[in-house]
Amino acid sequence: MKIRQNARHFASRKALELPVVSDVVKSKLVDFHTKIFLKKADPDHQEERRERLDAFFGATMDSYLAALQEGAPEAEAREITHIQANFDFYNHGWTEMMEFPGDELEAHYERYETFFECHGITIADPLGEFEPEEMPEAPSTPEKLDNPEHPHAEGGFADDVYVEGDDGEVRIGGQEEPEDVDISDAVGVDEGEA
Repeated sequence: MKIRQNARHFASRKALELPVVSDVVKSKLVDFHTKIFLKKADPDHQEERRERLDAFFGATMDSYLAALQEGAPEAEAREITHIQANFDFYNHGWTEMMEFPGDELEAHYERYETFFECHGITIADPLGEFEPEEMPEAPSTPEKLDNPEHPHAEGGFADDVYVEGDDGEVRIGGQEEPEDVDISDAVGVDEGEA
């Protein structure tokens, strides 16, 4: 999968690991991801998906932190959460929201199979043990699976994590965490809160 990575990602990671600030950052990251993916959704179905996406992305913040705690680099931990989201989008027939084509689901699963199995995550159960007790449902569009359209998907990146930096260069595996990470660069944090 191809994702972006910049100083803001590292700042958000650091902020998620801190007491007090983590709740603010998590809330802002959830809002941020919900907005991004709702823009990719069929306009007729955007609002009915909002509540589920909010809960889903809240749960993936927990899987992101678990992956980091288990030693995954930042880019891989974040990619895991995007893969989980794409599993859920596929399961609901929300193919227009997918970031990679449906025929790459299995390949993406296999790359992180150890992590996924450890936490009960499958393609059919994308949150596994991270699923909240009350997970909102949203209507599916299974008819889209018959002839899927993936206008936002980029195929051919299933063998590794590909990271596009601010310079536009794509690197396999991402970049090392900078030494001078400033949490005021995190999503939802300004210098006064930091």
